[in-house]
This record gives sequence, structure tokens and C-alpha cells, in this order.
Amino acid sequence: EVQLQASGGGLVQAGGSLRLSCAASGFTFDDYAIGWFRQAPGKEREGVSCISSSDGSTYYADSVKGRFTISSDNAKNTVYLQMNSLKPEDTAVYYCAADPYILCGMDYWGKGTQVTVSS
Repeated sequence: EVQLQASGGGLVQAGGSLRLSCAASGFTFDDYAIGWFRQAPGKEREGVSCISSSDGSTYYADSVKGRFTISSDNAKNTVYLQMNSLKPEDTAVYYCAADPYILCGMDYWGKGTQVTVSS
């Protein structure tokens, strides 16, 4: 059974940092791309950042470039999202997803973790 467990969310002041973790199990981690997505109330889901576990290629949304860093620890089957210089507009539920073919694909989803940035 494929499982993706996101954690690390919380409440932080603007300018602060958080590190999200996505622990994966039930599939061959090295063969998949893992992505972070977010959805704020009343807004559409947005792709934030994604990484290929096989070749390390990455994607960042323009809104987070230079502030967020995605990384993968293949030994731990875990993908991290380091979020620095957080802004109130980063407030959302953050989800991780996995896909065997497409960077930022969404074949499998995990439950989200809430990130709230206060001004």
C-alpha cells in the first residue's frame, strides 16, 4: 500500500522558516518523483516544488524560487521542503504526492499538513 505522510507544518511569523517532511512507503522510492502542492482556502491547488528521486531534477513555482529548497534522502525514503522567508501568502495546507512518470505528477496523495504564516 502506497503511503505518503506529510509533517512539519505549524504556525510561524512572516520571515520565519519551516521544514516539511514527506515520508514515503509502499513503492520503489528511487523510481518516483515526489512533489509538494498546496491549497489555500478559496484557491486552486498549486504545485510548489517537485523532485525526481532518480535523477534529482527539480521544479519550483515562481512564487517560491529563492525561498524554498526541496531535497530527497533516498536512504530514508523522505523528501524535505525547506521553507525560508515565509510570507502570509504561503499559508495553506501542504500535500505531498508521488508519480512514477512525471515530475510534479500526482498519482498518489498523502494527507496534508497545515502551514500558517502570520503577519
